[in-house]
Amino acid sequence: MTASDTIARLEAQVARDPQSADGWRALGDAWTARGNMAAADAAYAQSIRAATRDPELLQAANALVAGELAVAEPILRARLKRAPTDVAAIRMLAELASRLGRYGDAEKLLARVLQLAPGFRAARHNYALVLHRQNRAGDALAQIDILAAEEPDNPALANLKAAVLGRIGEYEDALDLYARVLERQPAQPKVWMSYGHALKTVGRQGDAVEAYRRAIALEPGMGEVWWSLANLKRVTFDAADIAAMQGALEQDDLSADDRFHLHFALGKALEDAGDYAASFAHYAQGNAQRRAMVRYDPDEIATHVTRSAALFTPAFFAARQGYGCPTPDPIFILGMPRAGSTLIEQILASHSLVEGTMELPDLPQIAARLGGRKLRSQDSAYPEILADLSAQECAALGEEYLERTRIQRKTDAPFFIDKMPNNFLHIGLIRLILPKAKIIDARRHPLACCFSNFKQHFARGQAFSYDLAELGGYCLGYTQAMAHFDAVQPGAVHRVFYEAVVDDLEGEVRRLLGFLGLPFEEACLNYHASERAVRTASSEQVRQPIFREGLNQWRHYQEWLGPLKAALGPALVDYPFAT
Repeated sequence: MTASDTIARLEAQVARDPQSADGWRALGDAWTARGNMAAADAAYAQSIRAATRDPELLQAANALVAGELAVAEPILRARLKRAPTDVAAIRMLAELASRLGRYGDAEKLLARVLQLAPGFRAARHNYALVLHRQNRAGDALAQIDILAAEEPDNPALANLKAAVLGRIGEYEDALDLYARVLERQPAQPKVWMSYGHALKTVGRQGDAVEAYRRAIALEPGMGEVWWSLANLKRVTFDAADIAAMQGALEQDDLSADDRFHLHFALGKALEDAGDYAASFAHYAQGNAQRRAMVRYDPDEIATHVTRSAALFTPAFFAARQGYGCPTPDPIFILGMPRAGSTLIEQILASHSLVEGTMELPDLPQIAARLGGRKLRSQDSAYPEILADLSAQECAALGEEYLERTRIQRKTDAPFFIDKMPNNFLHIGLIRLILPKAKIIDARRHPLACCFSNFKQHFARGQAFSYDLAELGGYCLGYTQAMAHFDAVQPGAVHRVFYEAVVDDLEGEVRRLLGFLGLPFEEACLNYHASERAVRTASSEQVRQPIFREGLNQWRHYQEWLGPLKAALGPALVDYPFAT
């Protein structure tokens, strides 16, 4: 039978049975073999429509919706073993990979879908989202523009584009986009929430509160909006707000995502009201629910710290003098989240020679690539693989980091800040590929810092923060890692204690600028007057003059902090400042 005969037979088959996903897929395969991609795309599109009635794919889809990934994965893999060009199944497997944080795998799967069926709009939207989550803003915007050419008024597309623009610091464009969408379609609670996030970032707190309130009015049980209001820190909830959140928690059909966000928000509301027992109960419930939803192995951190200590010796660095890219531009501020790193960034970004950016994911992504791990069950080759890198390879990695982060730089300031706290895990990599970069360690009393993490819901990336014992163990690993680098590379890391900054702002600022080799500027003491965008949980706090209230808030909860204190061990005993 010729290719033309095959196509004719398949066309007759789908004419008789237009709901046959297999028939349409086979027709798409036949047209692909003939090189007629437009006809193949059309056939695959029909296959996607027919797949909505397929019992097997419906079972996988329902499992995905329910979060039962272990149920969905074997169904989809068996399906693709039989039908490797089933674009609907490939897209669903990509969604599963994305849920697991395997964005590289998701990207490859979605690229395959779009190769087979470039008109599969839902897959292209997923592709743009996956690219965005991998910090590839330019590629994500290109995919969004393809979609927007056909649907310029699609609010979901506009929301995603504005989020991508915000990631690269184009806030005014993002705000304009949100405003245009909401002018045309005001009944969009998620867009109002995203608009509020952007307004908060640029310091328009009153407008952010109004946007969040508009979202709540449209969807009163939307937990993330309530938490977003709480996360402004300076907003106080009234009795009606508390009652509304408690009422929402009583809904049987409330999603798990809404539920844990409401617990975090109520924890903050009741803390402000002075009801610390009820507040802690909500913080504990929110954390327990969130912990059940994330994958985190505390042994990985301890193992990484041990492996790093074995690798990064004085002899290791002595043998690699002259390695790396000599550009001095980056200033890394690292440590535990909620330790005062945003304050340090705001102080430094007020200097005429320093630009603040955000918590950049590029260094951890480079480290993950070097590690080569494809599955969680596999061991990573990182950090030991660094011992095999040549001088040229180290210089190339440094150049890669600078190129990847260039999109974040909006001024001609010679220095810029990368404030990703988790980069303490990669100090050895920094010293190897960017030996002239400066490293600042932000420290705060372990109980104050860790409890601040416990009551903070992070959108992603801080999975250690949802259990008091795991929090303490992570903080202990961090202090051990920093002590090791103090010993093997004395003076490479400058430590800033939050308590010292509160006691003597000018003295600590002068000491910090001295480490960086920068002249003193008065603007650094008036950091709170800066109008720069701030993209972290401390965005409103650093727009205020220095305050002491963050030093002792944890004391209201100390009767419940036994697991944290035990896990901290020497990290708590050795801390030089009592609070």
